[in-house]
Amino acid sequence: MPAADRPLLRLSPRAVGVGSAVITVLVWTGFIVISRATAGRSLGPLDIGLARILGASVVLAPWGAWLVAQARRAGDTRAGSLFGLSPLSLRLSALAGIFGAVLYAGLAYSGFFFAPAGHAAVLMPGSLPLWTALLAAVVLRDRITPLRAAGLGLIVAGDLMVGGRSLLQAFGGADAGGAADVWKGDLLFMSAAFCWACYGVIVRRHALDAVRATIAITMFALLTYVPLYALLVWAGVVHSKLPSAPWGAIAFQMAFQGIGSVVISGITFTKMIGYFGPVRTTMITALVPGLSALSAVFFLGEPLHPGLLAGLALVTTGILLGVQRKAPAAAAAVPACATTKGCNA
Repeated sequence: MPAADRPLLRLSPRAVGVGSAVITVLVWTGFIVISRATAGRSLGPLDIGLARILGASVVLAPWGAWLVAQARRAGDTRAGSLFGLSPLSLRLSALAGIFGAVLYAGLAYSGFFFAPAGHAAVLMPGSLPLWTALLAAVVLRDRITPLRAAGLGLIVAGDLMVGGRSLLQAFGGADAGGAADVWKGDLLFMSAAFCWACYGVIVRRHALDAVRATIAITMFALLTYVPLYALLVWAGVVHSKLPSAPWGAIAFQMAFQGIGSVVISGITFTKMIGYFGPVRTTMITALVPGLSALSAVFFLGEPLHPGLLAGLALVTTGILLGVQRKAPAAAAAVPACATTKGCNA
């Protein structure tokens, strides 16, 4: 092959896998820190959710329309839904979209307005394996092995170390610095993790492709969340900060929360699983709680009290212990899209 016809840059599978891992961990860590930094400043929680959906839709709407058009040209006249924007059926788009886009975004971003990023770093990644294991046991009839049960026990202990402390402070009447409301954020974080676990189980049960599922939930949110948001603002139920927010702040949130957290991390996470496998991928993403907590200390000036450190250690250990399996082949058989976080931050 002539030199002029050779690709200028051809990355090895290892380079793609490692690069995808770095990008995914950084984006997920940034999601927690940036969301907390934004909370209460230029945008409200539902404003950030709107920016996330609109930013992701800029990329995913034409992508979804292309996939649907391609399927219909191939002879599947009933392919797609939501006006030809979602490559999945209306039922699956709505079922996955309610949990994976609308509820997850609303709950997660609302949580940052009550609780610090350090709590989100422990409770969202920490609650996710717990909810996923319990839901998978009920819905998919997955067996919880003794080793995984031990890991889940550590996760519960870690969550209680963090969330229980703020709840006890609230019952004790603590109100300095808004401490009485921190427990609300903790519950919102755990509820967001539950919704994402529901989405993950839906994806796994129906063996959905990660990219198509991400497009579907974003298009569902675009056609439901956005009109509902506009209606609530018009009716005065929700106070929007968008009119007074700087355009640069809105554009940044659309780019990071939408394109970064939804599109880019969704693709890089899938690439991670393709190279490392689902078990090692989960072990790599177990870095997110620690990195997020330390980043919150460094960038946001949040305190790193002993209870948070203990909870962080327990949750991280629980995640690592819970993904250990005696039969690696069984782990490799799990569909890649079933293990995505989620797949948004």
